[in-house]
Amino acid sequence: MIEDSMSVRAIEMMGNSLGFAGNKGIYGSIDLTSNKVLMGRQLHDDILPEFRAVAHTNNDFFMLSAGNPALLYKTGSSGKMELVYKEEGEGVFYDAMRFWNDKEGIAIGDAIGDCLSIIITRDGGNTWQKLSCEVLPEALKGEGAFAASNTNIAIIGTSTWIATSMGRVYYSNNKGANWSVQKTPISHDTNTQGIFSITFYDNQLGVVIGGDFQEPSINKGNKAITYDGGVSWQLIAEGLEPGYKSCIEFVPNGDGKEMVSVGYTGISYSMNSGEHWKNLSDEGFYTLKFLNDTVAYAAGKNRIAKLQFKK
Repeated sequence: MIEDSMSVRAIEMMGNSLGFAGNKGIYGSIDLTSNKVLMGRQLHDDILPEFRAVAHTNNDFFMLSAGNPALLYKTGSSGKMELVYKEEGEGVFYDAMRFWNDKEGIAIGDAIGDCLSIIITRDGGNTWQKLSCEVLPEALKGEGAFAASNTNIAIIGTSTWIATSMGRVYYSNNKGANWSVQKTPISHDTNTQGIFSITFYDNQLGVVIGGDFQEPSINKGNKAITYDGGVSWQLIAEGLEPGYKSCIEFVPNGDGKEMVSVGYTGISYSMNSGEHWKNLSDEGFYTLKFLNDTVAYAAGKNRIAKLQFKK
């Protein structure tokens, strides 16, 4: 659908269009009816931001850069992107962003000091406040997330799950006011391992996937499922394909049994709750979003593509 010299790790379904942002300050949208592409480039001083997270409300599109400084933009009334949050400092690195509703949203980043970096808006994205470490669980040394697919955050209703590089899941049942930590059996022996993606089908059924992006053939300790909202997690397809993946999504209307995972290693599909997987393609992508139960869009290095699934 699009081929260009860009790397896109964050896409967002917005009704009948697909929003995206990537490296070199590039962002844009695709009209899914006409396939018309609109693209822009956001410059901040002499910086071309590396955008790794996007989100939207009914009113605005948001994009957030990784690295220092963190730059969060929203569409403004002038038709141009407006900078609504900036954070500078050693260790600043944001990974993912989601909205609960048109007023309330969340973005998460690597730990600074004793806790994860979590910023929240309650006014539609006009202003963002960083949570104090006093209201967050203590982070493990080096804990953060991977800005690989913008899918480190899962939201169902008021419940929120955040997956980290240490194989842990932060959980809030009240839109980020209070937090607890869930442990998973996902391996995190090196700084290239951990959970890369989390998704929930409903408020009880969820899955995580990851692995080691430098050793993608490792297929142990990289996939897990929960049936109780994350209270307990069990490994799935242990020692079986796929190995490393950066994104996992449930297939809509698949009764929680069908799921697709993507990574630079290709596309895999399961029809039995992740117990067994079939390799659909060796074409590499970083992230995936479903339009419906037969059409999805995937983004990766130099391209965004439409994927058609048979039913």
